[in-house]
Amino acid sequence: MDLDGDALRHVFGVALRRLRTDAGMSLRALSTKACYDFSRLSRVERGEHLPSPELTKAIDTAVNAGGLLTTLRSLTPKSEAAPAGRPALPLAGLHVNDGHSDSVTMDLWTPDGRTVRVALSRRQFAQLLASGALRTVLPAGVTDTDQAERISKVLDGQHQVDPQVLGYFARLLNEHFTADRMLGPRQLVDTTLAQLQVLDRLRRTAAPGTTELLLRLLAQYAEFAGWLHQDLGDTTAAMYWSDRASQWAQATGDYPMVAYLLIRKSNIALLNHDAREVIELAAAARKVPGAVSPRLHALAAQQEARGWALYHDAHRFQQALETAATLLRDHPADDDPAAPVYLQQYNLDVLEEQAASGYRACGQAETAVQILERKIRATGTHLQRDHSHLLAKLANTVLATKEPEPDRAINLGLRSAAAGRFTGSARIGQELRMLDSTLARRWRSLSVRQELHEAVTAFGG
Repeated sequence: MDLDGDALRHVFGVALRRLRTDAGMSLRALSTKACYDFSRLSRVERGEHLPSPELTKAIDTAVNAGGLLTTLRSLTPKSEAAPAGRPALPLAGLHVNDGHSDSVTMDLWTPDGRTVRVALSRRQFAQLLASGALRTVLPAGVTDTDQAERISKVLDGQHQVDPQVLGYFARLLNEHFTADRMLGPRQLVDTTLAQLQVLDRLRRTAAPGTTELLLRLLAQYAEFAGWLHQDLGDTTAAMYWSDRASQWAQATGDYPMVAYLLIRKSNIALLNHDAREVIELAAAARKVPGAVSPRLHALAAQQEARGWALYHDAHRFQQALETAATLLRDHPADDDPAAPVYLQQYNLDVLEEQAASGYRACGQAETAVQILERKIRATGTHLQRDHSHLLAKLANTVLATKEPEPDRAINLGLRSAAAGRFTGSARIGQELRMLDSTLARRWRSLSVRQELHEAVTAFGG
């Protein structure tokens, strides 16, 4: 739904009037400074009209809005961009008044930390909810003002932690995990970080001694934020959020999460090709005290196996892999609803898929090809990020076999680039750049290689 309607015009007009007043400017003075017709500017403040994007930038600068007005104007998209990639209202506070009042009040952040208060009707508020403009706290399609009222208590800084609010955010996190497999990190990272800020604001205002469940949820959100940044190729941000998650997990004595985050950091080291750190961090995860599940120990063993593969030690790779497989076979019903979502879905099938890269690194590319072909057949194309990554891995693996197939590798690479470009996954981009480099080095004369090179260049990632 476009926001080129009553609600957006109203919010824009009220915000402009407040910013202009704070700047000590009359309407005519702003008209002169922004080179914008006085009568039209008056209609803008009354919520009857929206200026063009170009004029909005001039008005934003004139009233020192710091980009707030530009953000509000950009909520009226004129392209086919996915809703998840569009901006959202920079919400600092939300006040849903009692049932005897028809008004809702929002506080909007400016980039320099000021707030601008906007009052609107419940009908206008419902329009914003339905549009997805409030997805920083409520996802697109939610129009339940009762639910919004609960979230408003979080933003209003109340001192009680509402378990239903935490349950709501926990459900959102599960949905993000599913969406990540389809959409990739680019479409989810801003929304996840915004929701993290809301939860952290609740932590800062809650009474001491009442935040254990909140801290556990914050640790899970921060872990997911670290994963999204890792998949975007930003290992610095990935490590920052993994560290924050570790601090929150330690604060509640959540040792399984502490162990899981050591594995996550091991995974980040894998992206940096640091075999020793991969092995050491994975081994450390298996030494964390407390009741750490066999499935988590299996994941740590799998990660250690990947480190040994990166170190080109095929024997120790196979040993660690068998340890992981034995743990999973012996404990098939090791379910913990409080565990990270990825761990809940970790099983022998996932282990086999993760082992493929290790087999390739250890010179057993034929085994890796068989695994990846099975996984591609079993992975629906709607899981766009996962499917594209598997295609890219298979493309590189067929070139590492004793009888390489460059034409097939190029075809796989083109399919991966076409489907995965939208996701922003750096892992796909890394595999595709490796493929392009290998082809350029060994099969430079292939005429179809140039098409792949252009696709890889356009992919980015």
